Amino acid sequence: MLAGNMILLDSQMLAIKQVCIKLLAIREHSKKDLLNKVLARGFDRDTSIHVIEILAQDGWQSDCRFAESYARYRILKGYGSIYINFELKKQGIKQFDLGPIVLSTVGSWLDLAEKVYLKKYDDQACLDRNEWAKRSRFLMQRGFPNTIISTLFEQLNIKF
Repeated sequence: MLAGNMILLDSQMLAIKQVCIKLLAIREHSKKDLLNKVLARGFDRDTSIHVIEILAQDGWQSDCRFAESYARYRILKGYGSIYINFELKKQGIKQFDLGPIVLSTVGSWLDLAEKVYLKKYDDQACLDRNEWAKRSRFLMQRGFPNTIISTLFEQLNIKF
């Protein structure tokens, strides 16, 4: 009876591994994301966690690669550090340094905020209070901190 259970466990592990590799061949996934997708297919949680850990040890899955890929994608879409860090935490990535990625992608968070701002708005210098607040909220919703927004408005000489 014990040998039958081992064969069943090995076949389940192989099935989980195949599903994971197919998913990872499409794009990078965090461990949490991969686990959720495998569990949605009806596999055992403990076995799935074990298989995902083995895949991570063998280099098939990497939370670091996932975080880099995701951060680069979101930076290119015009999102700020607060938004990206929040999304990474939802994916199970607790700590990740976005500095090198933003540096290699757009230069700095201020450069990105300026690009996003000027794409949506003109560089009109004098705004009424409501319009200034509206533009600030737009940048906040994109995940830029208040310090970046203030610095950007000073740099562009935007006042209300």
